[in-house]
This record gives sequence, structure tokens and C-alpha cells, in this order.
Amino acid sequence: MTRSNDRPEGSAAGPARRTVLAGLAALPLAPAPGWAATPAAPRVVVSTALGDFTVEVYPDRAPLSAADFLAYVDRGLLDNQSVYRIVSMANQPDTVPAKIEVIQFGWRAPDGNDDAPPPVPPIAHEPTSVTGLRHRDGTLSMARLAPGTASNAFFICIGDQPELDFGGRRNPDGQGFAAFGQVVDGMDVVRKIFARAEADDRLASPIPILKARRLP
Repeated sequence: MTRSNDRPEGSAAGPARRTVLAGLAALPLAPAPGWAATPAAPRVVVSTALGDFTVEVYPDRAPLSAADFLAYVDRGLLDNQSVYRIVSMANQPDTVPAKIEVIQFGWRAPDGNDDAPPPVPPIAHEPTSVTGLRHRDGTLSMARLAPGTASNAFFICIGDQPELDFGGRRNPDGQGFAAFGQVVDGMDVVRKIFARAEADDRLASPIPILKARRLP
């Protein structure tokens, strides 16, 4: 790149050339043909009785799972809900093929009926073998029974949990779970919640979720 002091000061070509360069610098830069900006990953702040944490979701990698979670957020369906399950090493039987550590939250029917149909229909399974995501420390993922039943329950990994990936042993079908996001702030709050684990993974004293909101 030519600098202005590469040409002797007072040269007839110097000032004119600098004027042209200044004019070019003021013009907006045009994107290259075929170039498109990548939208920022949506972020959601979840406010709990123990503090707030922020998650980032990846619609470009796991579009169905991300859209499902954001539907629950945008419709206010996670407000006044709870973290109702904490799975720790201490509260899993030794017969479990692969122990994990997670906190689970989501929408539950007001009467506590776990068989009530969810307000957002179940979605197709998005395995990690397709999305390329993995269950790492702080990963946000979909809870499910059979593939295609995920809808209203979400969990966050405490530590890396490879047994939840495609091919892992946690689910007998080997399809793993659908990771779709990541805690990006407030993991200390998530760990504070995890520290409330009880003798049973279903909490006798669920931890209230006050609200969940998208960041602008």
C-alpha cells in the first residue's frame, strides 16, 4: 500500500492523490457478489430465583430445536415455570448405562399433569451427527423420550456429556439428544442451581423460573 509520505512533500501529484484517496475512503464498502451477512445468534435471558443466565441458540445448525425453544420464550410459556429435575452422579442408580449431570427445565401443565399435551407440537429429532454440535459444559439441549417427542423440556449440561451425543449410551436408541444452544453468561448461576440436587432427580422443591426473554 502506498503511503502519502512515499511521495515528496510539495509534489504536484501528492495533494490531488490524497484527495482522491480521501474520497474513496468515504464511500461505503460493497459486499462481494454472493456474500450474505450471518444473522447474530438469538440470545435469551432466563431469570430464576437463584439469578439469571443467558443462552445463545443456533438456528443455522439446529433450526427445529432452536425454533421450538424460542416459541416457548416468545409466547411467555417459560414464565412462572421451574427447574424441576436435576440429575447428578449421586441420584442415579448404578444400573444406568451412562451417568450424566444436567439440570432440566421447561413448560409443565398447571395441574402438574405430565401427560398433558404441550402447547407447541413435538418436533423431529436433530441428532448431533447432523448438526455437528456436541454436548459440552453449558450446552442447551432437548429432553425427549422416543425420537420425535421433544417439545417442552430442555436441559443444560454440567460438564462435558459425550454420552448424550449421537451414538452415546444414555438413550438405548443411540440417537442421542438434540443440542441447539449454549450458556454464554451466568454459568455460575447454573452451577448454583445444580448444587440444589436432591436424593431423587425429580425435585421436591423445584427452583422457580420467573421469566425468559429474548435480548434485542
